[in-house]
Amino acid sequence: MELVEILGYIGALMVGLVLGLIGGGGSILTVPILVYFLGFSPIVATGYSLFVVGSTSLIGTLRNFKKNNIDFKTALVFAVPSIITVFMVRSLVIPNLPEVLFSIGSFQLTNSLFIMLLFALIMLLAGWSMIKSKDINTESVVKQFDNTHYFAIGTQAIGIGTLVGLVGAGGGFLIVPALVLLVKLPIKKAISTSLFIISIQSLIGFLGDLNTLIIDWKFLLTFTFISILGIFIGLTLSKKLSPKGLKRGFGYFTIFMATYIVYKELF
Repeated sequence: MELVEILGYIGALMVGLVLGLIGGGGSILTVPILVYFLGFSPIVATGYSLFVVGSTSLIGTLRNFKKNNIDFKTALVFAVPSIITVFMVRSLVIPNLPEVLFSIGSFQLTNSLFIMLLFALIMLLAGWSMIKSKDINTESVVKQFDNTHYFAIGTQAIGIGTLVGLVGAGGGFLIVPALVLLVKLPIKKAISTSLFIISIQSLIGFLGDLNTLIIDWKFLLTFTFISILGIFIGLTLSKKLSPKGLKRGFGYFTIFMATYIVYKELF
């Protein structure tokens, strides 16, 4: 086993560790690890990322299910349009993306470059969200779920589903604020419900890749298993460390990684 491959598997452990420590964010590490350390193309990496993200989120969902901390009605309203969108993007859009989207002079925007730059943008937004996020006390807020919220949630779900399908990230940093602000869910229940939505949409989105990608199941299951081990380590450490400080630190790291991706891809 080469050093780069070893570093890639260490990265898998870090993905789960971050998810366990701060409840999100680990998925945005998966694609850079698969692309830059393990040499997968961005299209394959985003597909693999959906499986890793979906599987690891499913573990968290099972834990939350036992605590009765998931709003299944809200999850259904959000998940249905999101799942359909993710599946369509992975099965119809990704396989039919032209190799070169457009060119200006000697510059060519290839589908791989487009995906990585879009991913870097998502990372920047996620990093900024983690740095600026504040503890939202919404435990006493009464949920007001009317037709306006149904429309707003559905619209958000389609937009987030499109991004998830393109870049292979879970989208939790977008889903949680939507559930808190639009549906008025308590923050803890919003995080648990978001994890449930992420697990379903990611795994079903991955199904859209089965007919278009050649899956290395041995590698993918090994990577995912190591990531799941990282979650349990992270959950143990999270009881002893400050989640707020960890989230801010990871936010700065995410912005650094996004900047590196842009530099790597363009220069």
